[in-house]
Amino acid sequence: MSKKTLVVVAHPDLDKSRINRTWLKHLHPHADKVTVHELYKSYPNGKIDAAAEQKLLESHDRIILQFPLFWFSTPALLKQWMDDVFAYGWAFGPGGDKLEGKEIGVAVSTGGPAHAYQAGAQNQYTLSELLRPLQMTAQYTRAKYLPVFAMQGALYNPSDAEVEQNAQAYVQHVLATA
Repeated sequence: MSKKTLVVVAHPDLDKSRINRTWLKHLHPHADKVTVHELYKSYPNGKIDAAAEQKLLESHDRIILQFPLFWFSTPALLKQWMDDVFAYGWAFGPGGDKLEGKEIGVAVSTGGPAHAYQAGAQNQYTLSELLRPLQMTAQYTRAKYLPVFAMQGALYNPSDAEVEQNAQAYVQHVLATA
C-alpha cells in the first residue's frame, strides 16, 4: 500500500531559491503521489490556521519538512507552524496521538559546504546535530524520523548538473516509501 506524502515547504523567498525551487519543479510531475504545501504562500501574514493544518497532516502518512537552514535552524514560519499545529492534546499529551506512527523527514539546503558541518570546522557541529530538535520533535510525537536529505554548499554555486542530479535524488527520496 502506498503512503500519502506531504511536503511542507518553508522558504520565505522561493523565487530566489535555486535549490528548493528546483526540488519543487522535480516533485511537480508526481502530484498524484505527493502533496506540496508552501507555508509562505499559504500564510503570507503569518496567521496559521492550525485546525486546517492538523487535518492536512492527519490525511497523510509521511511528512517531509523542506527548508533552507537559516542561522542553524528552520525559517521562522516553519517554527511558528510547528508551535501552532503540533499542539498539546493533538500531537502530544493526553489524547495527543495524531502524529503517532507517521513518518517525519527533513529536506534541507545549506549555504555552507558539507565539510563546514563537523567538529572543529567552521560551523562546529554536524548537520545531524543541528537538526536534532526536529528529530526530537518526531520522537516526542511518537513519529518515525526519516533520514535527512540535504543539498549543501548552495552559496558556492553548484553546477546546473549538480543541482539537477540532487533534485532527481530528492524525488527518489520523497517517493521511496510513497
